[in-house]
Amino acid sequence: METNAAHIALMVPPDRRQSATALAIARGTGRLLRSLGFACLSELSLPSGRRADLVAVNARGEIWIVEIKSSADDLRADRKWQDYRAHCDRLFFAFTRDLRCDIFPGDTGLIVADAYGAYLHCEAPEHRLPSPTRKAMMLRFGMAAAQRLNRLADPQGHAESEF
Repeated sequence: METNAAHIALMVPPDRRQSATALAIARGTGRLLRSLGFACLSELSLPSGRRADLVAVNARGEIWIVEIKSSADDLRADRKWQDYRAHCDRLFFAFTRDLRCDIFPGDTGLIVADAYGAYLHCEAPEHRLPSPTRKAMMLRFGMAAAQRLNRLADPQGHAESEF
């Protein structure tokens, strides 16, 4: 008997909102985060209604948000990243080596990335989340991860929208 298991997508298809450069930065940054002991999700909706490019959680419960910038114009045009600080212990920017580090705010961490990897250029200052915010973010992270896995396992299922 043949099953449909061979037809299940193993990767979430790109949502086509990000440029090729942004996708490459996200891929390399994800590899760095995993090497540092973090699990990460892309495009996670936050309680504020904003959507973070990457949210990472480690076994100690630390929450990092990484905002991806593919160009200096992208940074200048976007001020929503300032709201992300309320939802993480550390806030980073990830970008290609083509951008200068001095264009980014001094109170954030910096990650230089390409499609194959990344390195932590500058550590982000820590600002510990209040316990209720941490709990809300951990639940949001876990629910989103589970829903994404469920959609991969059952693409024809009729699940609610992502948490």
